[in-house]
Amino acid sequence: MTTFRAVAARPNYSRAAATGVSSAFGTFGELLQGVLPEDDGDFLVTLPIARWAMARFEFHPQSRELQVRPPHKTKALRLISMILKDVGQPAGGSLKIDSVLPEGKGLASSSADLVATARAVANALDEPMPPERIESYLFKIEPTDGVLYPSVVAYHHRSVRLRARLGSLPSMAVVSIDEGGQVDTVAFNNIAKPFTAGDKRTYAALLDRITEAVTRRDLAEVGRVATTSAWMNQPLRYKWSLEAMTRICDSVDGLGVVVGHSGTTLGILLDTAAPDCPGQLATAAQACQKLAGNVTVYRTLSFD
Repeated sequence: MTTFRAVAARPNYSRAAATGVSSAFGTFGELLQGVLPEDDGDFLVTLPIARWAMARFEFHPQSRELQVRPPHKTKALRLISMILKDVGQPAGGSLKIDSVLPEGKGLASSSADLVATARAVANALDEPMPPERIESYLFKIEPTDGVLYPSVVAYHHRSVRLRARLGSLPSMAVVSIDEGGQVDTVAFNNIAKPFTAGDKRTYAALLDRITEAVTRRDLAEVGRVATTSAWMNQPLRYKWSLEAMTRICDSVDGLGVVVGHSGTTLGILLDTAAPDCPGQLATAAQACQKLAGNVTVYRTLSFD
């Protein structure tokens, strides 16, 4: 367990001990990620999945210590200190995070941890915590995925602000592999982007395409955009299995390939409503197992 000692502004002991619980979903990489031809052009488009981080915060009004489990979740402690300082409380309490999102893989595990933590603290303190307030904290901590919003969103992850809510998609399966290792999101986002002016115009066109595709619930077009984005990201974060995963996707007539642009995961998108989806999934999983030695199947979230 990690312990921080902090002093908050304007101590106020009027609040009673309380417990708050909340959660946040992850996202399987990004349907699209790149840079637009404008200021603050770095952006991504989320693919929410049915995997969550859960946070439980116990507020101790007479304490000056913050504790967290697991102990390496120190970003969450920093976030709690910021919130408690804002509300004029001594920094006292304990946080427990339970997450089924693997870390450093491109599944928004850190973002989900922090969003769930902010909501849990707010629930314990009976404080309003709209997305804009959470964003104001997270901007000071790290680049963030758009997991604050129950929707597919276009999101400026480096400046931590919403660009647009795109809507909801029908449920898909993601047959995924992990190339191994971990990627530090903060370090990755400090890498200079090699994209040309032409690339940025292409990303703008892709954003227009996927915006329309989500509106039309056109999964085939969503898959095509995701595949294009995966290939365009190769100079920035090379994935040795992308060519093979694209072949597997084509062989099972999948929708496309989606990747963690700043992570180690790749997945084949399948329409779960298609009559032959079970057979597609089994065949794709077998081929992925031979390719990488590991397979995980995720389901995307639909917010209808």
